[in-house]
Amino acid sequence: MRMPHRLAGAVLLACALTSAAAWAAEEGASRQRPVKEVADLRIPVGAGGALPLYVSADWSHPLPNIARAVLILHGVRRDADHYFRSALGAQSAAGRAGNASIMIAPQFLTAEDVDAFGLSSDTLRWTFTGWEAGDPAIGPEPVSSFDALDAILKRLADRRLFPNLRQVVIAGHSGGAQVVQRYAIAAKGDLALTQQGIAVRYVVADPSSYAYFGVERPEPSIAANCSGYDSWKFGMADRPPYLADAPAAALERAYVARRVIYLLGTLDIDPEHPALDKSCMAEAEGANRYARGHAYIAAMRARDNGTPNHSAWDVPGVAHQEDKMLTSPCGLQALFDVPGCESDSKPAR
Repeated sequence: MRMPHRLAGAVLLACALTSAAAWAAEEGASRQRPVKEVADLRIPVGAGGALPLYVSADWSHPLPNIARAVLILHGVRRDADHYFRSALGAQSAAGRAGNASIMIAPQFLTAEDVDAFGLSSDTLRWTFTGWEAGDPAIGPEPVSSFDALDAILKRLADRRLFPNLRQVVIAGHSGGAQVVQRYAIAAKGDLALTQQGIAVRYVVADPSSYAYFGVERPEPSIAANCSGYDSWKFGMADRPPYLADAPAAALERAYVARRVIYLLGTLDIDPEHPALDKSCMAEAEGANRYARGHAYIAAMRARDNGTPNHSAWDVPGVAHQEDKMLTSPCGLQALFDVPGCESDSKPAR
């Protein structure tokens, strides 16, 4: 006996909702499980902290053949090993442009990761989401995840190690893109590079949310019933110590002056994606990552400062897939200046 169409539709909907809930639960659980691998190298941060990271070349001695450094930041699962492999894949796909590049993938761990691997006491660790916003580490000292990025940029600025470095690209996808977008607002470490004529670029690919400078949001009815919608990392209120002292207007001037490329997968439109931030703070920015990205870009263009150094590039046919984003024509152009991106690559006005 055949099931009536309405009943069949209801059953399919119930199954879809159940599957979505299961995926969301699994995604949340995966964030709290220890990572599968810890990066093999360390860089000192602060007075006594150490950050794990992967590096594609031995940067303990001079590297005169390196003209470009590309930092790739991992997502919410802290799987820097996977993102490092993705970075190496993009480097290979870039051909000749990738040959003179060094690829770097820092890893922001949690206390659970440190305990599971028996790591040394100086290993920096954050809460499950605190590293995304530049919060202080919970041990061994309260340095920001942004301080950790500053330490990497300081090493790249050392002309004894990198005498011919010309470009540094700081890129992230998903949770890593959330870090990059906020760091592009707050960064202190890029000054040592720009003072030496080393260009710095920020590549923000498909984050769940953005930090707004004003109080307006694309979904005002949601914002009206969401007490934290304008708190950091979504707005300028209640900023962490790393950027608490700077006026919001000064942070905005610095942000619009920096070179920022937003990469948006045209198929990253699932409002129930298990890794999508569904808090009211994020929902106030739009229904899905693609919508949130374009809404944020429009909001920035409408502000008095404009965004003269920012570009928004659609990546056709790509959903929430970091490998495809990084190796797409737009991804390769953003990371390595390889021509081929068919999106409007002119700076947004």
